[in-house]
Amino acid sequence: MLRQLARLTRPLPAAGSAARAVAVYADGDGETVAARESGFEGVACVDDAARLLGVLCEVWSRTRLEPIREWALGLMEFVLWMQEPDGRWVNFVYDWDGRRNDRGLTSAVGLNFWHGRALCGLSRAWLTFGEPRAEAAMHRGLDHVLTTSAPSDVRALHLEVGLRLIARAGRSDLVEAARGWAHEIADRRTGDVLMNNPDERGMPHLWAHVQEGMLADAGALLEEPALIETARRSAQALLEPAVRGGFDRPSTTPYDVSSAVFGLDRLTAVTGEARWAELAADAREWFDRRNGAGSSVYDRSRGRVADGVDDDRVSRNSGAEANIEGASALMEDAVSSAALVEPLLRSP
Repeated sequence: MLRQLARLTRPLPAAGSAARAVAVYADGDGETVAARESGFEGVACVDDAARLLGVLCEVWSRTRLEPIREWALGLMEFVLWMQEPDGRWVNFVYDWDGRRNDRGLTSAVGLNFWHGRALCGLSRAWLTFGEPRAEAAMHRGLDHVLTTSAPSDVRALHLEVGLRLIARAGRSDLVEAARGWAHEIADRRTGDVLMNNPDERGMPHLWAHVQEGMLADAGALLEEPALIETARRSAQALLEPAVRGGFDRPSTTPYDVSSAVFGLDRLTAVTGEARWAELAADAREWFDRRNGAGSSVYDRSRGRVADGVDDDRVSRNSGAEANIEGASALMEDAVSSAALVEPLLRSP
């Protein structure tokens, strides 16, 4: 899937000579397609670039391949450039000339997914590469989340950053904020199931649903076993049935599956219980025929992950999010394919 992401990566000179962004969508013929889910959104976004930055930080940490480092730092330049002076982020650029979409519903500044993901990506870049500009931008953005409310699925991203900085940068001043965020998430549930936002009805969607994993990590780091138990109960009620059913829903995306994998992996790491590891392995098999279509979502020969399974058919399209989340869920595959991307990154 790194090969497809390399194909989707483009220079963005307006953001700097080394800056790169990743095209949001690609059709079955490999042609890039602009996002139009909420009107014309744009060709590339912080949301995807920051997530790919985090993936590449992990891949570089395991491989030390210079093209991976250059790729990651190019994406970092784009994320830095998209930050406004007040510390918040615009999400989309309209075109490869770098015109910003600063008013769109899925692009304007606010305490939203792209703000949280920018913080996640830049915190990884700072801790991986020692980039002081990433640290400074992260702190400007972090000031906003310390004083503003957020729905649970977005708050989970803030918690990820807080726990990372406490554990790896010695930021003990963030302990109480992280504890408060963890309890916010734990309190927003229906029965045992952790919800995504106050407006959700019925069982929550799995897209970007990482609360179980973040509560497990918070419980371990903050020494609060009750948070781990809350995560365990929600995983049993929500994630386990989804995995055992092969994510057999009218529409399932790689992000649905990777979010479940994340929660199950973190429960495995924190509790040491084999059941979560077994479920995580089953969840990963969705990419290899254990799905409603009975077909591979991850085409290893072409190095691409399809956008999902809709009505028991695998999509022909293969965009940024699908491949980023595929790489997150199948990190060993991403690492093993890392050496193949350099020629693709250098292609015109």
